[in-house]
Amino acid sequence: MWKDFFYFTRSERRGAIALVLLIFLVLASVFLFTEYREKEEVVAGTLSEKEYSGFNTRLQEKRHKPTKPYHLPKKSREIVLTPFDPNTADSIAFVCLGLSSRTAGNIIRYRAKGGVFRKPEDFKKIYGLTPEQYAELFPYISMKQQPFGRKKDSVPVVKQAQEPLPIVFKYPSGTVVDLNHADTAEFKKIPGIGSGISKAIAGYRKKLGGFYSVSQLEDIHLSTAQFAEWLHVEPGNTIRINLNKVRIERLRAHPYFNFYQAKVIVEYRKKKGVLTSLKQMALYEEFSEKDFERMEHYVCFE
Repeated sequence: MWKDFFYFTRSERRGAIALVLLIFLVLASVFLFTEYREKEEVVAGTLSEKEYSGFNTRLQEKRHKPTKPYHLPKKSREIVLTPFDPNTADSIAFVCLGLSSRTAGNIIRYRAKGGVFRKPEDFKKIYGLTPEQYAELFPYISMKQQPFGRKKDSVPVVKQAQEPLPIVFKYPSGTVVDLNHADTAEFKKIPGIGSGISKAIAGYRKKLGGFYSVSQLEDIHLSTAQFAEWLHVEPGNTIRINLNKVRIERLRAHPYFNFYQAKVIVEYRKKKGVLTSLKQMALYEEFSEKDFERMEHYVCFE
């Protein structure tokens, strides 16, 4: 039975063989075509990479290759030699005469700073002007005569007659002035004393509370010998400070007391009570015998 199923006639066998061959040919052609396409794509990719690499190499070479600078053709400048005045010509006129713009600028700046060309030979002193250019331009320098000794716009100054200074009255020899009662106007009447010295004496007298001796003028660097014959001091005209009541600020403001001396006096008073004499400060190194001699004219204890 199964033999009948697999039994083919001669024509059927031939047809089956032809069909198998046809299928084989179709498969073979498909396989060959696929291989060809893959090889073609590989070759095309290789060529593309080579072309890209070559293009990139040429591009890099162009970038690193130094390019020649492009210069515009210089226009020839026409030189026109005409008479000119270096004191009035502008920069365009100098350029037309063949000078460079830099040299023309030097001339303009020279004039702006007050420079004047007094004679044609002065023109060759301009920085940047070559001897050849000067020799070429010298015949064309035409300068107008100007009164250089005086400016055009200057206004004549009329000197006014000076009024005689007022005569300052001075005391005759033998006049004596009280150092504690005279004011600045009276001090200025003493020969050798002006406004500055008179103000210095009055100011120092106010700080002290009065002078007890003419020699105290040496404290403000004045010569006692120069003014001793004109000044005198009456005793007992100084303002005294009560050391048992005074504060540090008030005491240190006096020219004869410094801060440390004022502090010692106030602290001593707080610790030991009432002061009766400056000698109580003798053991303190802040005080000297000269200090006591000066201070005793300006202190009191009650």
